[in-house]
Amino acid sequence: MKWGYKMVAYDEDSLNFIFRQVMRMYHQRTHMLLSKLGVYPGQPSVLFNLMDKDGINQTELAKKLKIRNATVTVMLKRMEKNDLIYRKTDAEDLRVSRVYLTNTGRSMVAEMQDIMKSLEKECFEGFTTEEKILLKRFLIHILHNLQKVCEE
Repeated sequence: MKWGYKMVAYDEDSLNFIFRQVMRMYHQRTHMLLSKLGVYPGQPSVLFNLMDKDGINQTELAKKLKIRNATVTVMLKRMEKNDLIYRKTDAEDLRVSRVYLTNTGRSMVAEMQDIMKSLEKECFEGFTTEEKILLKRFLIHILHNLQKVCEE
């Protein structure tokens, strides 16, 4: 059987198509809500990581986010301009730059957490607790399948 776009990409009943549509709409809605705060794509993950481990160095941050150091540098410059983070040279190793949240950044994280709770409510409206648990199990299974093939 030949793989054609009609069969794979545009079959509106396929799980692949529906899954991609859900991811696209989720991303679009997230961006719509976060842009009201002046937060750009990629920045929430930086802020949430800093909330977990303030003072992480740029190289560690790039590894955690799975993006290039140069990309992190550009993001951090923009975030520094918006007073969300500040960078400070490591006292023990002057080649290392550590990244910290500002008070503005901390309050932004709190607002983003509220937005993400609201988004979760929107997404799962009408779902029972059991359905949410089952969906979570399915998504974790998909995640593990993808991690396994990506590590090979």
